[in-house]
Amino acid sequence: MPLIHPSTYRAPLWLRDGHAQTLYAAMTRHVEGIVYDRQRIDTVDGDFLDLDWSRVGANRVAIISHGLEGNSRRPYILGMVRSLNSRGWDVVAWNFRGCSGSVNRRLQFTHSGATQDLAAVVNVVQALGDYQKCGLVGFSLGGNLTLKYLADLGKDCPSWLVGGVGISVPIDLKAAAEKMAGRGNRFYMRRFLGDLRTRLRILQ
Repeated sequence: MPLIHPSTYRAPLWLRDGHAQTLYAAMTRHVEGIVYDRQRIDTVDGDFLDLDWSRVGANRVAIISHGLEGNSRRPYILGMVRSLNSRGWDVVAWNFRGCSGSVNRRLQFTHSGATQDLAAVVNVVQALGDYQKCGLVGFSLGGNLTLKYLADLGKDCPSWLVGGVGISVPIDLKAAAEKMAGRGNRFYMRRFLGDLRTRLRILQ
């Protein structure tokens, strides 16, 4: 298990509970002002990926990977885009298959070990030749993809790829699934399964 250092963060009294923090952020956070330019790229297996760009004319770029059943327009993604833009980074927030609002050509989803789509995005961005540096940011499932992709590269990681960060990554997938299935998390599980069933119906 990874070493977890004690955090100095102290939540306000009215947000001491983890459920309160989760629901408050989900219901009240709105990030305005992000305008994307969409790029569609083809994958080697005959499918496509939709990339949403937010450019500020920088010579460095960050690639953001969202979480399971998320997309590039979720508030947590938009917030990270805004933060990176304000610090002089161009950003591309890519959408996993089936998450961009368009039905993909193949019946294939992303899972925590499937890094080929992230690799395709990285290759496309690098081939542009516009950037001196690239960083990776991943949330939840996107964090799994980010960390596994970098681990797979190992010593072959190009110097152009300067680093990556995973946020709220479910490193122990079995324990995370069991926790989500617990009584105290039924609300989240119902919502997640509802979103997943809706997407499956569209694909039928």
